[in-house]
Amino acid sequence: MIMMAMPLLALAQKTDDKPYLAGAVPEEDGLVVFTKTFDTAGKSQAEVFTTLQAAVKELMSAARQDLRTRLVSDADNTVVARIEEIMTFKKKFLNWDHAYFRYIIAAEALPGNKAKVTIRNISYNYGFDQEGNNGEEYKAEEWISDKAAINKAGTKLYPRSGKFRRKTVDRVQEIFQTIGQKL
Repeated sequence: MIMMAMPLLALAQKTDDKPYLAGAVPEEDGLVVFTKTFDTAGKSQAEVFTTLQAAVKELMSAARQDLRTRLVSDADNTVVARIEEIMTFKKKFLNWDHAYFRYIIAAEALPGNKAKVTIRNISYNYGFDQEGNNGEEYKAEEWISDKAAINKAGTKLYPRSGKFRRKTVDRVQEIFQTIGQKL
């Protein structure tokens, strides 16, 4: 019975890395920077700015945010915030594998019915104790970039950094989708 179940266990643990392979984490001048431009036809620049401001403030006030989250700037049709949230990898009884996920989000209302949202300065604090001490600090450039997270053949993610890459790409897409729906 155990031998018959082995192939099923192997299939159950296999993940599809294709959406997270080369190019899933964009870089500009060696830095990890996610950027998305939205078409906001029919809205004025002031309306777009108000919508972006509300979206970023909502993101900041979400239940998973940490006290270190703050609004950095709010001028020139741009909202910039430093956000820290908890990124959960696995949560089981007496075992919670998670990290603090930190990033800067800049949302700008552009002339010509456009909005630009950028997520940069991504870092992680992982493996900390209950008081938040003794953790390991990772920057996205050294942890989730193509060079750091993908094997040399380019066919799969490394196990430890791969889980950070998957969660980061998924979270950034979720943020962009939420802001896009509001616009």
